[in-house]
Amino acid sequence: MTDYAQTYGALRSRVSDLVRGVSGEELERLTPAAPEWRVRDVVAHLSGITADINAGNLDGVTTDSWTARQVDARCDWTIEQILDEWDTEAAKVEPLMPDFPEVAIGQMLTDAVTHEHDIRGGLERPGARDSDAMALAFDRAMPGLAMTAEPADVTLRVETDAGNATVGTGTRHIGLRVDWFDLFRAMTGRRSLDQMRGFGWDGEPAPELLVLPIFTPRPTPLVE
Repeated sequence: MTDYAQTYGALRSRVSDLVRGVSGEELERLTPAAPEWRVRDVVAHLSGITADINAGNLDGVTTDSWTARQVDARCDWTIEQILDEWDTEAAKVEPLMPDFPEVAIGQMLTDAVTHEHDIRGGLERPGARDSDAMALAFDRAMPGLAMTAEPADVTLRVETDAGNATVGTGTRHIGLRVDWFDLFRAMTGRRSLDQMRGFGWDGEPAPELLVLPIFTPRPTPLVE
């Protein structure tokens, strides 16, 4: 049985240790994967999610306006204030995670993993690509590709270093060989269509199938 609290807590500790160890100038960098936010803003969003869950502030959950309020409310906080809040609020949320609806826990973990690597990209400090949180988020995200494959009448066979999967039941069969980190970043809108066309396709590339419906592909390439 997956220990969601432990998995999320380990991610939180990694991110906290990472941002505590960098300069104020680095925290002010814009993150290439989420260019509207600085590194510190991404951390503020992650902390704000846990605070909003505890406060029952879920009106508009996951929308741009909901996340913007989290960042705006903490724009003048120090990074230590943000991290202290995240510690406090997450300590209340994490024990409840096993009781969250499947869709909610999947969304929360996918979002957290996505933003961990946005932060790492902004700081030019890659790592944790084989973490338990990454593996869990990848497994949760993969079935979402059926929502792009089915309407396109596609059966998509995917081979990654994390294993193989088939999504969709369409009459058009397409194969793909790709690094699992690149695929996860593509699914969450962190790769451009041109980058995805360069993956290992069997047949005509179909990069539009790789982006989960709630995301859009980047307009320009992102190398991490």
